[in-house]
Amino acid sequence: MNTYSLLLVDDEEEVTQVIERKIDWAKLGFCVIGHANNGLKALEMIEEFQPDVVMTDIRMPYMDGMQLCGEIKSRYPTTKILLFTGFDEFEYAKEAVHLEIEEYILKPLNAIELTEVFAKLKQKLDQEIDEKRNVETLQKYYMDSLPLLQANFYSTLIEGRIYEEQLEQYLKDYQIQFEAPVFGCIVIHTSTNRVPEGMNPQLLAISVERQAKEQLAPKWKAKCFAYLGNTVLIVQLRQESEISELTDECDRFCKYVHRILGAVTTIGVGAVCNELLELSKSYQGAKEAVSYRVLYGSSRAINIKEIVPKKQVDQEVSSEGELLELFKMIRLGSEAQIEESVENYLKHLFVPSETLQKHHVALMELISTLYRFSENNEISSKEFSKEMGEIYQVLINLEPEGLKKWLLKVSLSFREQITDARSSSTKSLITKAKTYVESHYREEGLSLDDICEELGVSNSYFSSMFKKETGNSFVGYLTEYRMEKACKRLIETNEKSYMIAKSVGYTDANYFSYVFKRQYGVSPSKYRTEYAKGEK
Repeated sequence: MNTYSLLLVDDEEEVTQVIERKIDWAKLGFCVIGHANNGLKALEMIEEFQPDVVMTDIRMPYMDGMQLCGEIKSRYPTTKILLFTGFDEFEYAKEAVHLEIEEYILKPLNAIELTEVFAKLKQKLDQEIDEKRNVETLQKYYMDSLPLLQANFYSTLIEGRIYEEQLEQYLKDYQIQFEAPVFGCIVIHTSTNRVPEGMNPQLLAISVERQAKEQLAPKWKAKCFAYLGNTVLIVQLRQESEISELTDECDRFCKYVHRILGAVTTIGVGAVCNELLELSKSYQGAKEAVSYRVLYGSSRAINIKEIVPKKQVDQEVSSEGELLELFKMIRLGSEAQIEESVENYLKHLFVPSETLQKHHVALMELISTLYRFSENNEISSKEFSKEMGEIYQVLINLEPEGLKKWLLKVSLSFREQITDARSSSTKSLITKAKTYVESHYREEGLSLDDICEELGVSNSYFSSMFKKETGNSFVGYLTEYRMEKACKRLIETNEKSYMIAKSVGYTDANYFSYVFKRQYGVSPSKYRTEYAKGEK
């Protein structure tokens, strides 16, 4: 039996406690994951837990239930909402219909009535999930999905095999329209190893693709198709800066399909481009971003522009698959994996049947490719401070074991510098964020969106890095910083609490007192009094 998560929201804690006690939630197929006593706190918990159902009162401080419902519908449209209130007012009921609220329930709450409401809601949720998981529907959808010619065109486009003189005719013949001035690729990778029991991996991937078409494709006017075991979306953007918003939406999508379908997905977001014929570069970047899940984890979106610490030019090109694998291991692998990749490459370099001339050409290609890799990743290497000809003269005289030691040394040096640069980039990002807070904490509207817009990164990436580096969420850090400043002013000045509240970004003095007491266990006035007593 499916079990759904429920968040209870009411400024009277005894009400939510009674609700939780009155109903046998487990029997109904629900689990109460927590309580919130105001709309703002509820939003924080929804962001963290993403419950299936939110049951909220209307009359609450700081943010009432109607405002909360509007925010939920805007950010989490699949979340079901129940409203309960002591006020039988037509305007509330009308607004509830507008917001597509599941039920509008009047206090006092009746256990029998609540049980009936949640029993019906359980049936509705089960039906929605059954539709998403129905094998026959998925198989039919798979057969009837994107027309073959369009899918073939998109695949050829991201492979870079469409020429400029062909493009217009293809678009016309296949009735394909691209309207936006900026384009990009995202790659959705669904794990075939971490699959819910009884689910076919291929059908699970199809289900994820279907959800992508329903939830991501419309807003971004995306062309969605299956390619090499992944789902690829060619997205259209109004401007380059929208890539951060797209990354955040992809991050929420990964969490959504994990919660609803049990799918473990990673979405790679490629760099934006101004021309359709440049989409192959965006695709390569998105595909590479997916491979970084070994560092950043699955069930999330990874933007290639955010995770590459230095400016990256074009992808390195080599005819040797083993050399490309070596570069991948330098970025993502362990020392043992790098050594294995070096050995695999050298097996193809030292082939007895090849001529000496071919061997020398291969060495020159190796040196030039390593040069490009170091330049593209802004790596300074002692080995490559010399001229290419000088390096070549050294390498042509090396036997296989000597060349192996040289290449392994260079590869490990590259890996160390890339790792250091990645760590340095993250720390620099956090330092800039903290500096921004120091300058803007007095602004009431300061938010996660503001800081990410200033830094030019997505909310999901920034939140993940900030939590990893500081052990705290950005909202939690901002609140603690403001409270520390408030404490200092309480101790050092005789200003009224409402003035101190305003000076640290709170125009609502009551909400400031609420947050302060939640942080320190006492009100601002009592904090000041107790400090004064301690000084005597």
